[in-house]
Amino acid sequence: MANESAKAELASMIDEFQQQMRVLGEIQQKRSQLMATGYALQKQVTVVVNADGTVIETRIDPELEDLPLYELGKAITEAAQAAATELGRKSAELTNPIQERRGRMPKMSDLIEGMPDLTERIPEPIPASTAPPNSTERQHNQPAMTFTDVEELDDITPGRIRADDW
Repeated sequence: MANESAKAELASMIDEFQQQMRVLGEIQQKRSQLMATGYALQKQVTVVVNADGTVIETRIDPELEDLPLYELGKAITEAAQAAATELGRKSAELTNPIQERRGRMPKMSDLIEGMPDLTERIPEPIPASTAPPNSTERQHNQPAMTFTDVEELDDITPGRIRADDW
């Protein structure tokens, strides 16, 4: 009886997986067509990005010809960042259905007794900085990686290693 129940559960999971793969294919097709637009200086600077965040068009109002270049550069950056933010919103909106479906599926820990829920160990993504390359935000020192599961070794001087040390 328990075996039949497990078979039915597995068949249901396989069906759900196949449906998710179909939906994922549709989402990938729609995603490939995504574009987002960002603006700056009351829409006098416009930047359009594709689904990968690559700038595919930049428009600058000719009225800005006397604008200092550093201000124009700042406005283009602002518009590109606004486009990237909009792209993120559109991408999240597009992938919401698959995330909801995935949330309804049982976890491995639900199916295998004693298996820990490993999804709790997935670290949250760290947002990328939008600060310019030489800004003070980028100048702070990153903490060095620390390894805690290590074995301490005695000091070994080159030339003093013997075969029986291995």
